[in-house]
Amino acid sequence: METTTSLAAVAALEAQHVLQTYTRQPVVFVRGDGTALFDGEGRRYLDFVSGIGVVALGHGHPGLAGVVADQARTLIQTSNLYYHPLQGQVAARLAALSGLPRAFFSNSGAEAVEATLKFARRYWFSQGITSRTRFVALDHAFSGRTLGALSVTATRSYREPFEPLIPGVTFVAPGDVAALEAAVDDQTAAIIVEPIQGEGGVRPLSPAYAAAIERVCEATGALLIADEVQCGLGRTGHPFYFQALGLTPDLVSVGKALGSGVPVGAALVSGAVAAQIAPGDHGSTYGGNLLAMRAADYVLTTLVDGGLMTHVQHVGRVFETALTRLAAAHPIVAEVRGAGVMRGLELTVDAASVVDRARERGLLVNRTAGRVVRLLPPLTVSEAEIAEAVAVLDGVLADRAAEDTK
Repeated sequence: METTTSLAAVAALEAQHVLQTYTRQPVVFVRGDGTALFDGEGRRYLDFVSGIGVVALGHGHPGLAGVVADQARTLIQTSNLYYHPLQGQVAARLAALSGLPRAFFSNSGAEAVEATLKFARRYWFSQGITSRTRFVALDHAFSGRTLGALSVTATRSYREPFEPLIPGVTFVAPGDVAALEAAVDDQTAAIIVEPIQGEGGVRPLSPAYAAAIERVCEATGALLIADEVQCGLGRTGHPFYFQALGLTPDLVSVGKALGSGVPVGAALVSGAVAAQIAPGDHGSTYGGNLLAMRAADYVLTTLVDGGLMTHVQHVGRVFETALTRLAAAHPIVAEVRGAGVMRGLELTVDAASVVDRARERGLLVNRTAGRVVRLLPPLTVSEAEIAEAVAVLDGVLADRAAEDTK
């Protein structure tokens, strides 16, 4: 079948046959190279979305492409009825990075969150404590679109059409220690938090609030789930951001960057929780297949042994300095938030027009939480590319502010 790259033709075909759950931007991408994407007409765009934090190694990475191609020729799938050489290898790497000794492999971050919720409930059930089924989550939280993950996602408009969701979820404001203490009790299975809230507006938890979460878990016995699907695996310059905050989670969900575009996720599990999990408690047909594991192994090797995490620490400081200067020059920027190469600019106006104008000038950024411009370049982004992106934003923000004064 011949493939067209015409925007009009692609949009028309999708309108006829693809379920309309996405509002797409008017561009068709056909090729990538590093931090650049190219449309059907050959125009270059600087990609500071990276598949919503997925393409950790950049587009068209030759090393990743090589191992994926090699594995595709060799063996892709056998099912979890049998052993293969790679799951244990990737799990060991994740254990070394996180301190949690076991992993369950899934196909996405949302599936990883589902697994952590199930494992938290199973932990208590296995001990005969059937009353601890509730969860405490945070305002602005986003953990995915499946029913369990959606149940601990705060956005009302995402939740309402699909209710009733899983019962017993309480949301509290990040930073409100009294509300947290009141919400967590002897019926709470777990508290689930994103160390940096992504979809909710790139909002890092404060160290003081992280310390309060630790105190509450210690006092009540509630498990702690760290949702690191977006902020984990080097994006902040740390293996996981819970480590920077001093949190000690019992369960961690990861996805996105783990396969740098190859779909894969994982639930990382403490020894205490793992001891309560039995064969048959969870499963996945595709989870942990050889293709995904080969990609994940390559990404993790590059992250640590290839010096990528050190690179992120360096360019993250450059990024922060550049965005801080940008904010000082433009009153339309209310706040700069984030860490490493996970950054958000909260504006005093809706961010939609800034996203559109940036794209028209060859820069891809993302709007989230209404007024936040989210920037998630590949972990391989260079200082020069950061400077180029900030220069585009400088022009866009100046034009937007000028219009407001007319």
